[in-house]
Formats: sequence, C-alpha cells, structure tokens
Amino acid sequence: MRYELYYWPEIQGRGEFVRLALAEAGADYVDVARGSEKNGEGVPALLKLLNGETITTPPFAPPFLRAGKLLIGQSANILFYLGGRHKLAPASEAGRLWTHQLQLTVVDFIKEIHNTHHPIGSSLYYDEQKQAALRYTEKFHELRAPKFLGYFERVLERNPAGERYLVGRSLTYADLSMFQVVAGLRYAFPKAMRRWERKTPRLAELHDRVGARPRIAAYLTSERRIPFNESGIFRRYPELDK
Repeated sequence: MRYELYYWPEIQGRGEFVRLALAEAGADYVDVARGSEKNGEGVPALLKLLNGETITTPPFAPPFLRAGKLLIGQSANILFYLGGRHKLAPASEAGRLWTHQLQLTVVDFIKEIHNTHHPIGSSLYYDEQKQAALRYTEKFHELRAPKFLGYFERVLERNPAGERYLVGRSLTYADLSMFQVVAGLRYAFPKAMRRWERKTPRLAELHDRVGARPRIAAYLTSERRIPFNESGIFRRYPELDK
C-alpha cells in the first residue's frame, strides 16, 4: 500500500515525526503537498482534502495520512497506527500504550519548544512578540527543557531491557521522535543544548544511534529531508540561546 502524507511542503514541523517513521519502515509514500500540481498534488490537494465537505472524519490540521480507506490525523495518532503496522511499537498492549504515552509527552514538549519563539500566538510574527519570547525562553531554559529532557533520560535509564532504546529491546517510533527533538534542539539552542546534554548523555547516544541506522542515515542525506529553518518548530534565534 502506498501512503499519502499531507503536510506543509517547506517545513519539517510535526510532519517530520511521521516522515522519520515512514523512512525507517521503508514504506512507499508520497509527500503530497511537495508534489506537482500537474499531477494532482501540491498544496491545493492538501487544502482540498482538509476542507472537503464530504469527509465524515475530517482532520483538524496537517499532518494527516491516507492509508487505503483510512484518513488519520494528529502526528501521535498516525504514529500509533504506523507503529503497529511496521513493527515500530511493541506487540503487547502495555508496550503499545507506553510507547504512545511517551509520544504524547513528546507532543507536549514540542509545543513548549514552539512557544519559545511564539509565546503569544502563531498568527503574530516573531518580531511582534520578541520580548515575550525572551521572557518565556528564560524559564524554558531554566525549568522546562531540563524537566522534559531529564524525564526521557530517566526512561532510558530505567528501561528493564537496557538503555539502548526507550521501550524494550528494539527501536520504536518514540526513539525516532526523540532523535528529532535532540536534533532540533541542537539546531535551535546549540549553546544551551551542550549544557543540557552533559546531564542527559543517554539521550545524546540515542540520537547518534538512531541517526546511524541505514534507512535513517539515507533519509537524512536525501532531498526528502527538509533542512531546519526559521519557519518550523525549531528556530535558531541567537538572542534566545543562553
């Protein structure tokens, strides 16, 4: 089955968590909004499906995934689905729920990361809320980032199957998502991240381990990997990196 991923074409955003899972699974997929309008793809195809009045289970916002007759929205929900189909989650119910719980915590974290540059509202430019961003980011550096990163470090440390992965003995989509979080924080806050990583060495090792996997390494150097930029979740503003 060929998947259709719908997400904005110029940013990694929340769609990147899905792209990483599809890449690791070796799945056949098309990134619809990045395609040609001549082929019925591009942003108009995304908007047509997003605003379709005949859809009985409409998604709220990208990313969403068409898988056969299914139309699945929300990145964590998409990953829950892909995890079961592509062995990116444990077979047991307890394992699947634990992986999903970790992913939902990632979702909470990336919302707070996004708020470092848009603490008032997404409809405003960064320069229109710069002072609020500076204030928000001060507490993010002091409290929130260490709390989230420390939590995932403890999860690795306490995994009964060993410290290589967050859940069990094998890679899950939660590990792929933490790879993206670490990579994004290294881009957005290189100075602060060096400090945080000294207290979370297992997370740093997890990032490197995931990035070295053959399919992920190939994806990262391909045209499918959109570079980090100042339009996505992870943005590099030097004044916010302390």
